[in-house]
Amino acid sequence: MLKIMIIGAGEVGFNVANRLAHENKNVVIIDKNPEAIRRISDSLDVQAIVGAGNSPVILEEAGIRGTEILLAVTDSDDVNLVACLAADLISPTTKKLARIRNVDFDNFHDALREKAPHIDTIINPEIEVVKTIGLLMTVPGAVDVGELVDGRVKFVGIQLDKGAKLAGARLTSISSVAGKGNLLIAAIIRKDTLIIPTGKDTLEPNDLVYFICEDSKLPEILEVFDKREEPFRRVLIVGGGRIGLRLAKMMEDQSIYTKIIEKDPSRCIQLADSLNKTVVLNGDGSDQELLREENIKDMDLVITLTNDEETNVLSSLLAKQMGIRKTITKISKFGYLPLLSTIGIEQVVSPRLSAVNSILRHIRRGKVLATKSIMGEQAEIMEAIALETSDIVGKPLMKIAFPSGAIVIGISRGEGNFIIPSGDSVIEPGDRIIILADRKAIPKIEKILTVKLEFF
Repeated sequence: MLKIMIIGAGEVGFNVANRLAHENKNVVIIDKNPEAIRRISDSLDVQAIVGAGNSPVILEEAGIRGTEILLAVTDSDDVNLVACLAADLISPTTKKLARIRNVDFDNFHDALREKAPHIDTIINPEIEVVKTIGLLMTVPGAVDVGELVDGRVKFVGIQLDKGAKLAGARLTSISSVAGKGNLLIAAIIRKDTLIIPTGKDTLEPNDLVYFICEDSKLPEILEVFDKREEPFRRVLIVGGGRIGLRLAKMMEDQSIYTKIIEKDPSRCIQLADSLNKTVVLNGDGSDQELLREENIKDMDLVITLTNDEETNVLSSLLAKQMGIRKTITKISKFGYLPLLSTIGIEQVVSPRLSAVNSILRHIRRGKVLATKSIMGEQAEIMEAIALETSDIVGKPLMKIAFPSGAIVIGISRGEGNFIIPSGDSVIEPGDRIIILADRKAIPKIEKILTVKLEFF
């Protein structure tokens, strides 16, 4: 059984341990906070140890020599780096993943891989969040966007409006409306319930509809969903921390007019020194008078990125009340995610969820190229390569025993051939296959992939 050691029992460590425990992995988690370890012990079937995860003695006692993968995901870059160094000294063959967020290390990722502590994968959730915001901005009408097959395929979540032409449509009639058979409805979220649909299902107003399509087909499909919107040209960022700064630099590169509101006067000076075109304002992003003075109604998009969840939610709601077309809200607490749509917060980014997605992609070794969680952690998209030796190739999909709650939603063959699969579709060696699986089906899918696709 694959043994994984996790240093850090915070939100990321807890949620990764939770996922892996449900997938029957052998998990050891270490944290110096007794309360965090008690929460783990009370909730999960894993080995939980109170101690400093960067201590060689603690690592040795916890069994680092027999561990295949070490995840260093505390809130401290220094602790994560030292934990990997200690593990490298004791057990050089252990694969190491570390969360490192400090921008000062951006140019040293290759050196940290090639030299001690030989970190196999460096995860910076802040970079991933900025990428996610960039994706959401490229599809203004979407609630959620993911890229697959090197960006050639998009996985998009759309809130179905009451007056949309697809509201009330049966899935069997979707292709005639969308045209060219280039659209597949992969999942429907209705009243917080995940539905993996069949042809008999009907789309209803207020459904969150996930579909998959080629990137080149996206504009015409958004029109089918009545979601074709003008690109964002004027953006307000609330919160000038590390993510806010990274995002503002990306906006400048794309020539998007940008303002940042930041509470800390000294941080405002740093932002002004680091940015060329961005307007930096000292103030509270939840101050209605300040937003009115800054003509918030003229902005296309407000992105709230402070370190306070309540401020982010309040600022986004206030912006929408003042007439802003779209908001993107940063949330770190996983427990908040299911509640936000009920109060009108649709587009959400989470550094911690980004970290979990990155970790899962690298834990599922071998031929898994990408993973993406949807609906928090209730379901997952996996992109994998089919090998010539696997039993999954050379037979129609209808003859492959996929578990309930899982479906193949796309097959990419070569450079430009993307197939929306049917029961008659046949997977060929070298194909990239895209699978959607709910949480209950994920362990079974992983078992199938382990055998059929030589996962490990």
